[in-house]
Amino acid sequence: MNHNHEHHAAKSGSGPGAPSHAQHEHPGPTVEQRLDLPLSGMTCASCANTIERALGKAPGVASASVNFATKRATVKYDPAATGPERLVEVVRDVGYDAKLPAAARAAHPHDHSGHGSHASTDGAAEDHTAHMHVNADEQRALLRKVIVGGVLSVPVLVIAMSHGRIDALNQPWINWLQLALTTPVLFWCGWQFFRSAWKGLKHFRANMDTLVAMGTGAAYLYSLAATIWPGFFAAAQSAADHDSHSGHTMVPVYYEAAAAIIVLILVGKLMEARATGRTGAAIQRLLGLQARTARVIRDGSEVDMPIEQVVVGDLLLVRPGEKIPVDGAVEKGVSTVDESMLTGESIPVEKKAGTPVFGATVNGTGALQVRATKVGEDTALHQIVRLVQEAQGSKAPISRLADRISGFFTPTVVGIAILTALIWYFVSPAESRLIMALVTSVSVLIIACPCALGLATPTAIMVGTGRGAEHGILIKGGEALETAHKLGAIILDKTGTITRGKPALTDVRTVPGVDEAEFLRLTASAERHSEHPLAAAIVEGATTRGLTLAEPQSFTAVVGHGIDAQVDGRAILAGKRQLLAERGIDTSALEPWAAELAASGKTPMYVAIDGRVAGLVAVADTIKPSSKQAISRLQAMGVRVAMITGDNARTAAAIAAQVGIPPELVFSEVLPQHKAEHVRKLQSQGLTVAMVGDGINDAPALAQADVGLAMGTGTDVAIEAADITILSGDLTALPKAIALSRATMRTIRQNLFWAFIYNVIGIPIAAGVLY
Repeated sequence: MNHNHEHHAAKSGSGPGAPSHAQHEHPGPTVEQRLDLPLSGMTCASCANTIERALGKAPGVASASVNFATKRATVKYDPAATGPERLVEVVRDVGYDAKLPAAARAAHPHDHSGHGSHASTDGAAEDHTAHMHVNADEQRALLRKVIVGGVLSVPVLVIAMSHGRIDALNQPWINWLQLALTTPVLFWCGWQFFRSAWKGLKHFRANMDTLVAMGTGAAYLYSLAATIWPGFFAAAQSAADHDSHSGHTMVPVYYEAAAAIIVLILVGKLMEARATGRTGAAIQRLLGLQARTARVIRDGSEVDMPIEQVVVGDLLLVRPGEKIPVDGAVEKGVSTVDESMLTGESIPVEKKAGTPVFGATVNGTGALQVRATKVGEDTALHQIVRLVQEAQGSKAPISRLADRISGFFTPTVVGIAILTALIWYFVSPAESRLIMALVTSVSVLIIACPCALGLATPTAIMVGTGRGAEHGILIKGGEALETAHKLGAIILDKTGTITRGKPALTDVRTVPGVDEAEFLRLTASAERHSEHPLAAAIVEGATTRGLTLAEPQSFTAVVGHGIDAQVDGRAILAGKRQLLAERGIDTSALEPWAAELAASGKTPMYVAIDGRVAGLVAVADTIKPSSKQAISRLQAMGVRVAMITGDNARTAAAIAAQVGIPPELVFSEVLPQHKAEHVRKLQSQGLTVAMVGDGINDAPALAQADVGLAMGTGTDVAIEAADITILSGDLTALPKAIALSRATMRTIRQNLFWAFIYNVIGIPIAAGVLY
């Protein structure tokens, strides 16, 4: 899988679950840049294919992808060779229009050099909002056309279906009435198809609109001619076609075909536009989470201002119950903040001076003064929006097949229609050859629909990525969504992925005669001044058990071994066995417990009180509650689950046993630079491999894997190197992501199958094979 990440520069920080907004520091002339161009004038997937081909062939363009559903082109280009304005011209040259994003206009006011800010991120939210408005306008316009077309088409269909059996409709002027009703349907409701077809012909290309225009146009023109010159067409009719009741000749017309096809296609486009609007709802909801105003403290006074006017360095006042406007750090105050919007965790997070806060999260019961560190497009929320936009604008490899088929489909169908007309003209009886040739060729043109092929994939990809975002699964591209469905193996990093990533107190064991609560209180009190992570775990474990800790009268850290302290007049010695042994304290009573705890992956710490062995405490990086269930579900889905860690083999084996990972798939004592080698080893066995991690040391393996998945609670580097980010850090999202991928691919295959079947069966029937 090609991991072509645009952002390689230093980061400015991040929120939980969102990659940092990369900053290009003075990019050189060959730095590849990305541009998202909103498009207009497209009416079907073939149009998107045309624009994509034109952009892909433009000088300086590395890659181009056009998503018809989002009406957006994503272009990666060399700014030394081309620029945004030139790319807009390329789109216009093939008969469509593109709007340069505001940020790109600001960065490239006059030239094409490309020296400026990254065009793909600035204004992303505004572009999306604009797209949503355009989609709403499009839906209203289509609805009007469907209603008008439907009202006018119904009488035409009734007349056609009567087949001359209703005397009131069997009149010489009835064809003129059909003409009057059909003309506005064709040239007002369906004008977009003729305009698009004309554009295509001017550029020597054919698309679905070419078929619609040719099919309905041929039916309309034939019927018009039959209405104006009925005598000419009557001469070709058999005597049976002569109406004995009215004394005039009834010439067949096909107004109902032209009108009904236009209305039916418009109904399809209306449904498509509504589906597109729904798939953008995830982004719209995310954007709706942000605060609209901020209370800024300037010159000692509080000023309410729009969030757009907040700048980095501003001091903000956030009152209880309010949304935090931007990303920042607490300068004053204590509160809890609901960060479930970002992390999926429902438990509020405690905030105090120095701790980070994130825009759109909700403050709890305390007032906070927050110093803004990121605003606008740099905030965690907007980066999540950007990720979803990029994913919905991407294309899976399977969609390229459908696009190629759509490109060849229209000329093929036109050729079949011409061949059908010629065959029936020469094999039909002389009196009906013209009508037979015309009707069959028009039927072929009308029944063929390449858009069913072209839309099979992008619509499903949009729904899949949007659904993923709603579940806290950010999928960066259609390629990742497609690859995830065929995963054969998943490698899980241990620390921070399977486990919580921070040590916690797990066990307290005391010798007979020592009170467990008092033992833990004294030990934790002695550890209060230690900076060791294990000491912090012991202190936190004691306080969560409701113990009140004392201040040690003396404290000495014995480097590499433990601590020596005085608490409430009692001598506390805590640390490794060697520390107690050096002081002449017999630890034999604790050895069986220590061996048992170590075998289960825990770190035992020996404790002596007043020169006598008292017990031990054990600390471990505890397993996340959901890990075992998630791994079990993955294995039930047929995926081999492996674990990789730099930890020792004994701890790794203990953790693996608890979560159900077989010993042969446990890779322990692995250095960061060697993690990618284990990914390659599984890939060499013919498996599609995913890597799940959360740290900087996981980034190479994440990039090497066919699909890299980062826990949203991890580092920016891991998230940047991954294809899928799981915001909550909960492993149960993994089987959800795979199930989502499988459902999406199943939908795409079903769409393609039925589109092919429809055309394979329909076109021969329309050509008259059953006649």
